[in-house]
Amino acid sequence: MLSHEQIWTAIDRLAERYGYSASGLARRAGLDATSFNRSKRVGPDGRKRWPSTESISKVLAATGASLDDFLRLVDSREGPARAAATVPLIGLTQAGSGRFFTDEGMPTGGPGWEEIEFPDLGEERAFALEVQGDSMMPLYRDGDVLIVAPAASIRKGDRIVARLNSGEVLAKELRRRTARTVELASLNPEHEDRTVPLAEVAWMARVMWVRQ
Repeated sequence: MLSHEQIWTAIDRLAERYGYSASGLARRAGLDATSFNRSKRVGPDGRKRWPSTESISKVLAATGASLDDFLRLVDSREGPARAAATVPLIGLTQAGSGRFFTDEGMPTGGPGWEEIEFPDLGEERAFALEVQGDSMMPLYRDGDVLIVAPAASIRKGDRIVARLNSGEVLAKELRRRTARTVELASLNPEHEDRTVPLAEVAWMARVMWVRQ
């Protein structure tokens, strides 16, 4: 699994490679200039703060670096890229129909599933969902691939994919979770936020990475 220190080191090295300071790289990517400051990497309570997958995606797009380039920088020796893993892939819309998942939110395999290669991020149970349509614009676009992990812990503010018992599949941000409900913020301002009874949620999985 990628560590907190490795991820931030890779961002610093990427900035150096393209001639930026950490603040300059953040500005180049259209982020707040303080996003990558060292003071932002650990909270006042001592808890580690991680850069979001969206901010890393924006940095890669701004510099023209590939995901493999970034993963090479994770290693302080800048050694070879991490090995590619094969993960199951299905369309986000298709995922809501049929019996493509177990009760735990894991792919059943078989017809309907494809496979793609993706750098091994240490999540053995990860799978991929392809975004279809514009309901998640501007954050996720048609054709983007979300790498999700059902076994990963989920906290407030995380991007998640949830499948309801009705078969509806939602890609949202977790705003709040209580003993009875989950409050989900829409990624597209044109779509409403949702409050869903926990009893109606078949499973939720955290979005670990986005391939755009």
